[in-house]
Amino acid sequence: MNTPHPVIAGISGRCPRCGEGRLFSGFLKFAETCESCGLDYSAEDAGDGPAVFIILIVGFIVVPLALALELSVEPPLWLHVVLWLPLALGLCVALLRPFRGAMFTLQWHHSAREARLDEDDS
Repeated sequence: MNTPHPVIAGISGRCPRCGEGRLFSGFLKFAETCESCGLDYSAEDAGDGPAVFIILIVGFIVVPLALALELSVEPPLWLHVVLWLPLALGLCVALLRPFRGAMFTLQWHHSAREARLDEDDS
């Protein structure tokens, strides 16, 4: 079996092991297992990592645009709200699922686990 690239599998919402089964059972809810190869998804957890990356990326896009508009045209506040709030929300919603899938598949690919201070590595 040829393992797919983890980022491509995550962005496309596919199983990190076989690349065939669906990773999500809902919009953001992970499936219990892969319907194709039977990989158990319950041990993996993407956590808040995807949301942090998305906040930084969307902020990097929206803030300079809002500042450029403010400094060049000085529009009223309501126009900023009408322009930038839907753009920011739309980008966050559009990016959340692919980033969550990519983070999940990268963790599976690299066998990432929670740090444990009480375990002895010897």
